[in-house]
Amino acid sequence: MNDPRTRSARRHVQRALAVTTGGLLLAVGVPTAADAGGGNGCEHRNNNTYDKLLDCVTLEGVQEHLDAFQKIADNSTDPVYPGSRAAGTQGYADSVEYVAGLLEDAGYQVTLDPVEITFNFPAVLRQLAPVEAAYESGPFTGSGDGTVQGDVTAVDLELAQGADVVSTSGCEAADFAGIDWSGDADIALVQRGTCFFGTKAYYAEQAGAEAVVIMNQGNTPDREELLVADATSVDEPIPGAPGPVTHGIPVVGAAYADGLALSQAGSTAFVEVLPAETRTDHNVIAELPGSNPDNVVMAGAHLDSVNEGPGINDNGSGSAAILETALMMANSKPENTLRFGWWAAEEQGLVGSADYVAGLPEAERNRIALYMNYDMVGSPNYIQMVYDADQSTFPAPVAIPEGSTAIEDLYESYYTAIAEPYDDTEFSGRSDYEAFILAGIPSSGLFTGAEEIKTEEQAAIWGGTAGEAFDPDYHAAGDTIGNVDPRALEVNSDLIAFAMLTFAYSTETVNGVPGKDVPGKPFELPAPAGPQGTFQDESVAGGGGLHAHDVTA
Repeated sequence: MNDPRTRSARRHVQRALAVTTGGLLLAVGVPTAADAGGGNGCEHRNNNTYDKLLDCVTLEGVQEHLDAFQKIADNSTDPVYPGSRAAGTQGYADSVEYVAGLLEDAGYQVTLDPVEITFNFPAVLRQLAPVEAAYESGPFTGSGDGTVQGDVTAVDLELAQGADVVSTSGCEAADFAGIDWSGDADIALVQRGTCFFGTKAYYAEQAGAEAVVIMNQGNTPDREELLVADATSVDEPIPGAPGPVTHGIPVVGAAYADGLALSQAGSTAFVEVLPAETRTDHNVIAELPGSNPDNVVMAGAHLDSVNEGPGINDNGSGSAAILETALMMANSKPENTLRFGWWAAEEQGLVGSADYVAGLPEAERNRIALYMNYDMVGSPNYIQMVYDADQSTFPAPVAIPEGSTAIEDLYESYYTAIAEPYDDTEFSGRSDYEAFILAGIPSSGLFTGAEEIKTEEQAAIWGGTAGEAFDPDYHAAGDTIGNVDPRALEVNSDLIAFAMLTFAYSTETVNGVPGKDVPGKPFELPAPAGPQGTFQDESVAGGGGLHAHDVTA
């Protein structure tokens, strides 16, 4: 799909896709459609009031897009990663075509924004002694290529159990001192912990290792599975490596149990990473001009999955929700210009969104009034979370642009209005809003949880199962059409539409630019009730369920 002017007939399937994930659930405290998925002439009318828009953005309509993403993955015969919608694959290209086609047909100004991505082939990790076994693995972003067969040396592993256990394995050059790395096939085994993955790989290579295996920490159940992430960022300061970095040696991941086996005395292993390819994917950018062309309200979600599966919750859920919102707003006449973005290669380290923002001239960046990010909004064992811009629970590790708290307040007031409890998730920049906040653009977003474990307190508030991850199939083959909670998806789809319509008419609370009242009956918002505080207990792993695939450990 290199020519943005060309579309195949695939887009014309549109709403003919059957809904297979169950019946429509009624929204809590907001209007619902008698005829879902575009009933009451939704696709042809100006849905410029809260009643109209929330009547038209339905669970069934959002699920149609999830069904489409699942079918795209199922039908993908990509020679390397079939059954997925991962960056660089046929499944991703077909996802772009599906989204762009619907938006073009609805009348949006659609741009396919080319993005160069790194396509990594599957890695090989085999233990040769004292046991023989083949382990599931994958190359970290920034890995070098090569084949290494040699001795495995464990570096400062911490094998104690418990949420408060900390691992600093490989975080300092001193961790590698006193170890003989003089051979030509030394494999360093390090553990997930408190520093960037790139720091571990950098120090290992500097010490003389010819390959690095990064195992999950294993101190809690949510840190046991295979870990493959981004190893291009390093902690400051590393002399000569301010970051981002790439490595001249293979850097691969391992599950905790496999790393434990590799840590045995006398362990030898075989590691292979094939040379990566540079491929071109596309961000999908859709714009609806408003009366004010210089005040752009933007929402986005990443469109790619991981290599392992179709990525229906992560992040079909966010992609589908903003797609349905965009389609139902296509005939509106907004005060502010509306822009939606579906990002490429987020799973490789926020590549598409970073490339997009970096490519905007300063004057174009200044037109963006705010950005709202939706990465996983239907987790099967969910809790409702809002990015903590006011730092009421989590001190932010990044600078928070002025105006971000006003977006957070709107989300929280809506949850309060419909009697939906919510909590904070750390405002960390660990999703596609990072590039926007680095550019000083006010941002916020919603999140329903990834690999962290739900507590008894959280289960009492939101239901679900204590002792299991918010998304037990996070970054796994099981992230399919059945891996989404319908109620979480519906509530958040309504909120996404509500926020987009609110800011379509005025962003004065965010950036001081006056606008107009939303037409129709006003939706009275109460003051936010406040977060539930379920992450304030020091025994609860921090961050509010942050994504593990991102650049920090």
